[in-house]
Amino acid sequence: MTLPTNYSWSLTGKPVSVPYEAPQGRRVNALGGYFSHGPLSGKLVTQLYVSLPKSTAKKPRKSPVQSALDHGLAVEEADRVGPITSERFVDFLWELSGRPQRARGDWHRKRPLVVVLDNYSVHSSQLVHEAIEALNAANVFLFYLPSYSPELSDIEPIWNGVKHYEMIRRSYETAGDLLHAVDTSLMQKAAQLQASKDKSGVLLR
Repeated sequence: MTLPTNYSWSLTGKPVSVPYEAPQGRRVNALGGYFSHGPLSGKLVTQLYVSLPKSTAKKPRKSPVQSALDHGLAVEEADRVGPITSERFVDFLWELSGRPQRARGDWHRKRPLVVVLDNYSVHSSQLVHEAIEALNAANVFLFYLPSYSPELSDIEPIWNGVKHYEMIRRSYETAGDLLHAVDTSLMQKAAQLQASKDKSGVLLR
């Protein structure tokens, strides 16, 4: 709920006060795909999910919708509550591939798509491995980076820039406020990345 503060500064005799909001089980997790090559270079696609505190009661006292409302989310955002699961990740891979929702079983991309992944547990789950054959048949291929090598991922600087520099407000009172702020920042970043591509399709860095 309060983003990390790496460093700051202030005038002599005027200490900086940084607001802090205890997480209490609340956080926003993001799935993201950044197209670094090809005709879609510069495109950033993201999906966000918000984690809320788990009920300690034997029987849930509130519905998922009511729980979402209590944390500043809209009714239609209740389906964005919960962790990033293998099911959500596989669905995201198909979204990146561009597969239409009503595509036939033999659908495949005209151009191959290589998705570069780190070693987050969801990325290598059993469900993902079971989906690889269908993904390959659709001309979508997964490539796993070596462990502990974020510098090899083109999307890492994007995450770092948004988290540490582009979200000027650092603390949020509700999970809904944080979700909406991350949403806005990532949409702005996506627009910036797209605008930085010149007419020839080369991304300007």
